[in-house]
Amino acid sequence: MLATDPTAVVYLDWNATTPPLADVVRAMEQAALESWGNPSSVHATGRRARALVEDAREAVAELAGISPRDVVFTSGATEANNIALRGAPAIVTSRIEHPSVVRAAELAGAEGRPVVWLPVPSHGRIEPSAVDAALDGLPRGTVVAVMAVNNETGVIQPLVDIEAIVRRHEARLHVDAVQAAGKVAPEQWRVGDTLSLGAHKIRGPKGIGALLLRTPGVPRPVVVGGPQERGIRPGTVDPIAAAGFAVAARRALTGPARYAALAPLRDELEDALAAFAVVNGLGVERVPHVANLSFDGWRADELVAALDLAGVQVAGGSACSAGSAEPSKVVQAMLGAARAQSAVRFSLGDTTSRAEIDDAIPVILRVVARYSSRP
Repeated sequence: MLATDPTAVVYLDWNATTPPLADVVRAMEQAALESWGNPSSVHATGRRARALVEDAREAVAELAGISPRDVVFTSGATEANNIALRGAPAIVTSRIEHPSVVRAAELAGAEGRPVVWLPVPSHGRIEPSAVDAALDGLPRGTVVAVMAVNNETGVIQPLVDIEAIVRRHEARLHVDAVQAAGKVAPEQWRVGDTLSLGAHKIRGPKGIGALLLRTPGVPRPVVVGGPQERGIRPGTVDPIAAAGFAVAARRALTGPARYAALAPLRDELEDALAAFAVVNGLGVERVPHVANLSFDGWRADELVAALDLAGVQVAGGSACSAGSAEPSKVVQAMLGAARAQSAVRFSLGDTTSRAEIDDAIPVILRVVARYSSRP
């Protein structure tokens, strides 16, 4: 395909964002035409908008296995993560978390709250014993923030074991479930006191996410205003985005089976590139659709650009760090600066085909081989 059509691309950056489903687009278009009102208004136009918001709340609640009342809509998972950490008396987390967690923890430290950074093993899977040790001496209600699935390496964290330790210390567990919902079995991410989701990671729209409240306790809002979303996230909820989120959340219920089928394609990709790259996160459980590879002698941003010109779209790290030439903070925490400098993420999606991988592999090999021979 790529050889015969220079305009064709193979999109292997699904962890950054996913293409919206056709049904999502149709639902949003209908909502924009018919249910565009303010959901807080009591007249008929407002009630139509409110119905869409509440339908989305029910859909997200079903995906998360909680009550609709405990779904708080936000602008996305970044905002949800910030809200979850805002009022914590102390924070335990690691440098492999999403930037919205890392920077929120850094801000807490600058404000004088205790912050403990967990050690990161070379395989990228947080050790529950390290959480146990970190919580010693910290106040009750300390928030432990551990993502379900790492957004760069695809490593699955041992949340069930970590939650047991958190409970023993009377602490709270916040789970960034963005890269897990709809992709792995629910029991691997429906854990903790609060969770964050982002609609655009499950083929919904950008600009809407959710903070899920699984246990009693009301987080402190980041901004203040009206009573919307129980006052936790004031501001008008967009019924158009909510309509799209509802469709995506319901489809995500059956997502794990679709993603499990991608494992052979991911493995084929890793095997084909083994002569040029090493896998980051190897040796522990990973999601079946993500390969994070370091290419010796390369800078990640240069390789990403070269592949883009050749028609294969990948990433050099977290999408929230895109546009910078800095190496992956996640791989750096795991394996050091040299390995991070050349780390590239390939992430497949639920419609990635064998034909696309078969097309992409020779292109990647050609680019890597050509530039690897540079003086």
